[in-house]
Amino acid sequence: MRRINASIDFDKRLYAEDIAGSKAHCAMLVAQKILSPEDHAAISAGLDQIRSEIEGGIFDFSAEHEDIHMNIEARLAELIGPVAGRLHTARSRNDQVATDYGCGCAARSIASTLQCAICRRR
Repeated sequence: MRRINASIDFDKRLYAEDIAGSKAHCAMLVAQKILSPEDHAAISAGLDQIRSEIEGGIFDFSAEHEDIHMNIEARLAELIGPVAGRLHTARSRNDQVATDYGCGCAARSIASTLQCAICRRR
């Protein structure tokens, strides 16, 4: 069953969108005084480290965690402990999926448009 549910081989390419969405959500939680500035600092630093690990090729993606959201969440918990769980306040996994895919599609659409424009100029 785990193999059927795991989408990490596909959606790991959305790591940048997932991290950006999490950072934006965390900032909103601080602005609404739901999270403390200290929580924000810990979460942001942890997410920055995770991004560095992914971009450095040393992040261990696991099918056990099924998708990019759970892989990042699990690593964040390893890095900063229980504070990581506060990041999901007022946000569902469906929210994460919709945000990641929407931002990913938009970014790739813009990149394709720019490539077409460059090709036309040649």
